[in-house]
Amino acid sequence: MSAKPIRLTFEGAHGAELAARLDLPTGAVEAYALFAHCFTCSKDVAAARKIAEALTRRGIAVLRFDFTGLGGSGGDFGSTNFTSNLEDLRRAADYMREKLDAPKLLIGHSLGGAAMLAVAPDIPEAKAVATIGAPAEADHVTHNFGAKLDEIENDGEAKVSLAGRDFCIQKQFIDDLRSHDVEMRVSHLKKALLVLHAPLDDVVGIENATKIFVAAKHPKSFVSLDTADHLLSNQQDAAYAADVIAAWAGRYIELKDAAADAGEEGVVEVRETGLGKFQAMVQAGPHRLLADEPVSVGGFASGPSPYEFLSAALGACTSMTLRMYADRKNLPLDRVSVEISHAKVHAQDCSDCAEDLQDRDGKIDRFERRIAFEGDLDADTRKRLLEIADKCPVHRTLEAGAAVVTKEAGTAGN
Repeated sequence: MSAKPIRLTFEGAHGAELAARLDLPTGAVEAYALFAHCFTCSKDVAAARKIAEALTRRGIAVLRFDFTGLGGSGGDFGSTNFTSNLEDLRRAADYMREKLDAPKLLIGHSLGGAAMLAVAPDIPEAKAVATIGAPAEADHVTHNFGAKLDEIENDGEAKVSLAGRDFCIQKQFIDDLRSHDVEMRVSHLKKALLVLHAPLDDVVGIENATKIFVAAKHPKSFVSLDTADHLLSNQQDAAYAADVIAAWAGRYIELKDAAADAGEEGVVEVRETGLGKFQAMVQAGPHRLLADEPVSVGGFASGPSPYEFLSAALGACTSMTLRMYADRKNLPLDRVSVEISHAKVHAQDCSDCAEDLQDRDGKIDRFERRIAFEGDLDADTRKRLLEIADKCPVHRTLEAGAAVVTKEAGTAGN
């Protein structure tokens, strides 16, 4: 399960603002991965989304971004080339190193895979590289230009239609592609490599996977994507590739054992993540989740707000209390559902609140609890269950109030 993605920006090779998405796990971030999309694609291509989902389930956060001039990024695509793509990737890794943590896993799709192989030696923290349908030579992409290639060579540029969109391709782009030796960079990779390729890929032939695999040193692995197409447009193919990468990466990234880092029982720790204005990581025993505020007040909405956590505590406690009572009384209660809403209301307007609350000045916190009972229960039993709900310990704490003692961590008496 993933938290809501966060939108980020950073400066690219040509000074343009590049649009990025950070996919986060619901628990602690064990490691970060950087994803490079295919030629003229975007960070939101189906394969990228599926891979990000699979990795976040294993505690790996994924940064995917649009290269200069593509997707939501600024800049002119016509002025870019393979060299500037590599620099965009370095800038992305630098951004992660400074703001988050350096990527330990690098993933590239198609030309993005060739780019990752070329740039990987420049990212020392990366432990593993995975490619999908990657060409062994960067200039393989020129096959997409067809008859326009001669026009580019002779006239210096031409308009090329790719995936239903027109792009202006300049001769400098072609010349730059030819200047890069991807296989040589692979031979100096010194990182674990996973090559995924479809035997029936009619855009980048399977022979490219052979060249990359042979050029690489161990540890290296190859996985056939069977009948998948180049873009992994079939959801099942994309999901399979994503799950393989996620499982393989765990051997090299050394993901933490959550049970071994469970924290102290009965203690909840909340720590700022450094992302955004409010986001914080909550750890309760082996359980980790994010807390945040809505976008409307400056947050990322990447997790429940503090009052939503408080509502969740009331709802969970209510459900557990009712289940204990029903089991003890052998009641045919099949299921309990509790819905909680919270609002700050003027005390005098709260007609269904206790009298002592209505007499207060200003606003008070009002939690409304709606309980649904499933089962063959008569009216008297349902009425009794509503009464029992009021005996929930969290309910009593909220009504009675609690002492909160604040101390500085590390001081005497802690």
